[in-house]
Amino acid sequence: MEYHITLPSKPRIVSEEGLQGVYEIDSLYPGYGHTLGNSLRRIILSSLPGASVTQVKIEGVPHEFATVDGVRETVMEVLLNLKRVHFILHGDEPQTISLMAKGAGEVTAKDFKLPSQVEIKNTEQHIADLSGKAVLELEATIERGLGYVPREVLTKDKVDIGTIALDATFTPIRRVNYDVENMRVGDRTDFNRLRILIETNGTIAPREALEKSIETMIHQLKAVIGFQENEASSSTKATEGEALVTSASKIKVADLELSPRVASALEDAGIKSAAGLARKTASALKELDGIGDKAIEEISVALAGHGLTLRPE
Repeated sequence: MEYHITLPSKPRIVSEEGLQGVYEIDSLYPGYGHTLGNSLRRIILSSLPGASVTQVKIEGVPHEFATVDGVRETVMEVLLNLKRVHFILHGDEPQTISLMAKGAGEVTAKDFKLPSQVEIKNTEQHIADLSGKAVLELEATIERGLGYVPREVLTKDKVDIGTIALDATFTPIRRVNYDVENMRVGDRTDFNRLRILIETNGTIAPREALEKSIETMIHQLKAVIGFQENEASSSTKATEGEALVTSASKIKVADLELSPRVASALEDAGIKSAAGLARKTASALKELDGIGDKAIEEISVALAGHGLTLRPE
């Protein structure tokens, strides 16, 4: 019975609207729809990098349970609003953004003063409402990371007095779901079609999120191909071979206990060490005066005593 391997299709765009995309992968072998769908969903949620606020310092505010005169929101509400701002951080170094607002009015994310490495995608995000002569002055640290990281992990060292550490949600993904349905491939009707829905926060396109998750999976799987003992064995053999060559380079032809005629022929040809001799083939040595089949046999036995052989033809 002839067996044909059917490979899945490349992802196909079903729809892309705003921050949401739906994609399909056809011709998956029976059962592979859930295998691939669940794996991609986990990678998309946990392994795509993003940026988030990790620390905030508000002038005159000692902790997150305080209030600011003239600001309608509590400090806790201001912090929650900050966490809803979607940042893009170019580079891996943490960056500091600042905000200075005075007088009555609404403060939004567009009021932040940003370094060149930081972008804000939802500049309309509400931060706070000020009244009268209220003043809101703050600095926030933006960092890059993966998934969700509690503040206890982020702040291994104690933060400065007046600095508020935050839990960080780095993932740029709002939602990801998948479903699997059967489809026909040839005479079979039990192959899988995977449909996956991805919604992001705008800092990454849904299609890019899917592409990067597939690349991450491939990269991880490539890393586990093979077995460590095989690699260790190869490494050991290579090390042993290098050790033999190094040792052989120190052994002179005169120390191989060859017959005077053979030793003299080798030395006349400029071959003075066992390592140099092992780099020669039998046919190359036979071209030397005084080296025949018996001499080759004698040389091979002498080299074998030191774990060496003549170079293969």
